[in-house]
Amino acid sequence: SKSLSDEENLKLFGKCNNPNGHGHNYKGRELIDPVSGMVMNLTDLKEYMQAAIMEPLDHKNLDKDVPYFSEVVSTTENVAVFIWDSLQKLLPQGILYKVEVHETEQNVVVYKGEEAIVR
Repeated sequence: SKSLSDEENLKLFGKCNNPNGHGHNYKGRELIDPVSGMVMNLTDLKEYMQAAIMEPLDHKNLDKDVPYFSEVVSTTENVAVFIWDSLQKLLPQGILYKVEVHETEQNVVVYKGEEAIVR
């Protein structure tokens, strides 16, 4: 960001602070901060995802190890709802647009709050 010092850019963008640029494939909504040029800091997002998704779900038997699924059937649709609800509690209000869960290449669930789309 030209509006930040070299030190501020390094602190905000970390290893992505490269004067010659670098590549990514992006999907997202246009809630871009005009100063940082990001929807949100990716380091923060990774921390939110670790807390909301990885810690409760990774390498777990959903039906036995995750209290939420003791009462809710662990379908891909309900996993998407669980992730949505968990992220909503952590992310800044209004920033979460959708949760997309790929069970297989052929079974994808997109959840946008009260709206679920199965592809």
